[in-house]
Amino acid sequence: MLRGILTQCCFPQLSLIAAALRDLIRIDFLSAFPPEISFKILCYLDTASLCKAAQVSHRWRMLADDDVVWHKMCEQHIDRKCDKCGWGLPLLERKRLRMTKRQMERRAKEPKIFTTEITTGTNNLNIHGKRPNDNDSTEPDFQKTAVTPQKRPCQRAIEVPPTRPWKDVYSERFKVESNWRRGRCTKKVFKGHTDGIMCLQFDDAILATGSYDSTIKIWNIETGEEIRTLVGHDSGVRALMFDERKLISGSLDHTLKIWNWRTGECLSTLPGHTGGVICLHFNDNLLASGSVDTTIKIWNFADKSCYALKGHTDWVNSVRIDSDSRMVFSASDDQTVRMWDLDTRACVRVFEGHVGHVQQVIPMQLPSPKPPREETAQSTIPPSHQHPQHPWQEYRDAKPPGPKIRPRAPPPEKMITAALDNTVKFWDVATGKCTKTLFGHVEGVWALAADSLRVISGSQDRMLKVWDVRTGRCQRTITGHQGPVTCVGLSDSNMVTGSEDGEARMYCFKSEGDCVHGWTTPPDCIGNSNDVGGSISSEE
Repeated sequence: MLRGILTQCCFPQLSLIAAALRDLIRIDFLSAFPPEISFKILCYLDTASLCKAAQVSHRWRMLADDDVVWHKMCEQHIDRKCDKCGWGLPLLERKRLRMTKRQMERRAKEPKIFTTEITTGTNNLNIHGKRPNDNDSTEPDFQKTAVTPQKRPCQRAIEVPPTRPWKDVYSERFKVESNWRRGRCTKKVFKGHTDGIMCLQFDDAILATGSYDSTIKIWNIETGEEIRTLVGHDSGVRALMFDERKLISGSLDHTLKIWNWRTGECLSTLPGHTGGVICLHFNDNLLASGSVDTTIKIWNFADKSCYALKGHTDWVNSVRIDSDSRMVFSASDDQTVRMWDLDTRACVRVFEGHVGHVQQVIPMQLPSPKPPREETAQSTIPPSHQHPQHPWQEYRDAKPPGPKIRPRAPPPEKMITAALDNTVKFWDVATGKCTKTLFGHVEGVWALAADSLRVISGSQDRMLKVWDVRTGRCQRTITGHQGPVTCVGLSDSNMVTGSEDGEARMYCFKSEGDCVHGWTTPPDCIGNSNDVGGSISSEE
């Protein structure tokens, strides 16, 4: 009947019907779908599309601003570079990501149940909508459970722990990354050492610096004031590292010292090297130290043992422990980098390519996209059809020698080194080949720091350079020190540098209102990559 009516209509009438049907057949598919399907669709959008989707309607805004969607967006961009848009955001604390991941996944699968639990207050709330307090009543437990509520629970009495929306987290990380790219930062200078600063480390609250004046200073980052000075070494402090419980320092007086940095007490002194201690690194119960005596000593705090790794022919300038693979990386003045196996105590590989004293080595496991779901069925593939053997398959398949030792992981895929030949090099650990060389400094590179997004290098030419970890391009050149830059520290939104001029400088790349209180230096813009150098030579 409808078809017959349409055949009898003239063109103006058909046009009218078409205009009316255009509105009648328009369907809001996000409102029609279950929430979990809507979340799945929105997770495929980029940030710009999500912001536009939030402007369509109230329903779309509620879905597009949901924590499930933005948590997925944070996982896609934070601490890694997105393959779609090319943007990567500074690392958010992994502990918070892990704590919220299960909650987000459950909410994406069962949004209605999750919402009901929050609104009814079933999380640690009693039948009155309040948290239980054992001091409020002396009644037995069975009498307490038998009480029935006299009136409906008040909604205001339900205490839900405040959580920060993941959209705000993404927005804040995006602002920090934008400040890194544009060079917008706030600076703070720490003065107090009477000689050059040779090593440093910092966290959210304190900064520790070691100097040729034989002292270690602990600074309050918020106020910029010196908290205390650790005195005990007889010569310059060349290396230090701290955690929540202890600080370990290495000095040219041939010793390592363990401190309680909160009180300033020296807990222990570790003699053993016959030359000055140049570098150290500890992880879990292992401590590695490199010395002028060309050896690397491995100290095990669990069984109080110590042994030496010998193979370098000159000063050992940098050591790094990779606890997952039980490997140690070392850089030396003999122009080589070596990788050592802690179980066999042997040198596994020698990396040659620098033509100057190698000062720093940083092993890195670059973040990769999540594996596809098809990889979960990889164990069903016959061995003859699997991929060729991985270069480190022997470490993947290695069984732990004892029940208390966890299985070994393969060594990190990449490695970054810096040397006095004015270059920074990227290496493929599996093949031992140099994949990229960064040129730009006009004198030797002393300091190096890196994360999944950028590499920071400090040089004898008094400059720092910020490099893109993926492309190797120089993004920024920073000046200001009056002496060679000897050490660098890097976090998600802060960078600290130390120099032979006796000053430590902190650059805060957070938003102006989020930077540490008490900083009087106004926000500044540092130079761009066009200032000095920045060329790349690929040796793949």
